[in-house]
Amino acid sequence: MPSLDEFAGAPGSDLVTSGLEDLAAGRETAAALLVSMASTRLRAIGIDVPANGTARPAHRLYDLLAEDDPRTAHSRYNALTRRLASFARAAEHARPG
Repeated sequence: MPSLDEFAGAPGSDLVTSGLEDLAAGRETAAALLVSMASTRLRAIGIDVPANGTARPAHRLYDLLAEDDPRTAHSRYNALTRRLASFARAAEHARPG
């Protein structure tokens, strides 16, 4: 299983690292919910994603962003998901084989 350090230079790696740390600590943050949303894809890359009890992390992420500022929630949600997708693509291409 690869270390997250292998992907340190990938776009969005800071977000994934924060999300993994928050999940492990039981914190519900935007980063943790984002990582939960992508847990299947991240696990396929070989990243160990802790389980999260949130049934619908995508919906909860949007709600969390809307609590902060409803006018910008949609654009911030999209920006976060794009950063995560960039990370996943970079990590998938970095894997040997």
